Amino acid sequence: MVLKTENLARHYDVSLGFMKPRATLKALNGVSLSLQRGKTLAVVGESGCGKSTLARQITMIEPPSSGSLWLDGDQVDTSSVAQVKALRHKVQMVFQNPYGSLNPRRKIGDQLEEPLIINTDMKSPQRKERVRDMMQRVGLRPEHYYRYPHMFSGGQRQRIAIARAMMLNPSIVVADEPTSALDVSIQAQVLNLFLDLQEELRTSYVFISHNLSVVEHVADDVMVMYLGRVAESGPKQTLYEKPLHPYTQALLSATPSIYPEKRAVKIKIEGELPSPLNPPAGCAFHRRCPHAVARCSTEEPVLRELSGRQVACHLAEQFA
Repeated sequence: MVLKTENLARHYDVSLGFMKPRATLKALNGVSLSLQRGKTLAVVGESGCGKSTLARQITMIEPPSSGSLWLDGDQVDTSSVAQVKALRHKVQMVFQNPYGSLNPRRKIGDQLEEPLIINTDMKSPQRKERVRDMMQRVGLRPEHYYRYPHMFSGGQRQRIAIARAMMLNPSIVVADEPTSALDVSIQAQVLNLFLDLQEELRTSYVFISHNLSVVEHVADDVMVMYLGRVAESGPKQTLYEKPLHPYTQALLSATPSIYPEKRAVKIKIEGELPSPLNPPAGCAFHRRCPHAVARCSTEEPVLRELSGRQVACHLAEQFA
């Protein structure tokens, strides 16, 4: 098990304005997951569901408010500052906007060397050799070493970002919407690059996306989030063939497909995502759910095992 979390939560103390009381924003509220080496866990859901907050916990950018996080068998949330620093090279991140994550004033070769300078004792010739080898793996040419970020296309910049993430041979790469800023034709190239590197290096991915067509191409397991909680989680094929949570059903019904047999009747979700500052009682989805009953508005569903996956819905049996 390369990654495991138990009831991971991240709450923020926020101001509602002048002369108003402060409030607690529950961006992440009790998320448990596990990830095997060399596998991909896709995290999906609407904007504001907690996907990026989860990414910041896994990459140790910020500490959790409560819950536990294990990385390669080490419990991160109880580790000292020095221990956390030593673990950080095991988790790397690829951001949505590759240009925003690169320094426009530094040559690409220098930026790819930086993780090696900070985290290893390699001499300059060894670092340059390592950088050129990784550039070749991601499809960049040797002369690109001396160029600046503005001289590359969006797809090339994302390749550079992937190369930088892979430079230290991390156990886990967290990819936060890594293809959403790219053209469709370039998306396929970048996704195939992720898969090729995973096969070669046995890297595990946490792949954050709202695009279920992309997720279907890369994921082994899928976790659907809603308002900081897990709605449904399980093997990709199980969820795609027969989703049990109404929210998962609605997401999949909105996914376009070129195959007529895969096209589902569109399920329209009414209303907007509730505010995490004032979540509804009971099931967080009940105000938008077409199947909600009285119990849904008062009793919060517990994530439980059913038909080969975990699902948090009172009515899941009727869809099984």
